[in-house]
Amino acid sequence: MNPWELLASAFGLANMLLLARRSAWNFPCGMAMVAIFAVLFWQARLYAVAGLQLCFFVAQLHGLWAWRRSAQHTAGGIAVRRLPAARWPLVLIAGAAGSAGLAAGLAQTDAAAPLVDGAVAAWSLVAQALTNLRILESWPLWVGINIVSVWLYASQSLWVTAGLYGLFCGLALYSWQAWRRELPQLP
Repeated sequence: MNPWELLASAFGLANMLLLARRSAWNFPCGMAMVAIFAVLFWQARLYAVAGLQLCFFVAQLHGLWAWRRSAQHTAGGIAVRRLPAARWPLVLIAGAAGSAGLAAGLAQTDAAAPLVDGAVAAWSLVAQALTNLRILESWPLWVGINIVSVWLYASQSLWVTAGLYGLFCGLALYSWQAWRRELPQLP
């Protein structure tokens, strides 16, 4: 068992637990996790999710900045909001176009799983952007991404990582409900 995979997974678990609690401390744990996973995924020829880790590092920095600057706090953390219905087409187009573009590019390499690798990377970018904006609907996207990720990582014998993403799926379901409870009540 790879000790680096275990360490990245430990940081990942801490990241998700803190995020579910709407704590800005999730971001430093997330930065450590993605730095380690970038190397591990590259070695597994999962090039899109390896590159995604670099994007996630920047997203973690942005999320920390955005959450710290937010004037909207609740008793336990950052305020949550809904994605306006008019924004859903943009979200769906971004995820689908990103998936197709990455898969096409990866098919030209020795990538281990171009279609799934590209889809996980593209949809993860969309979900991360929504999470950083404190949008409730980021969580159902994360549930789907995590389900597909379990298969992707298991197919590359990254068993600890596949298990972590199984836990991430459960935590995403929990976070979805926790964030939903924090929505401001409409008059």
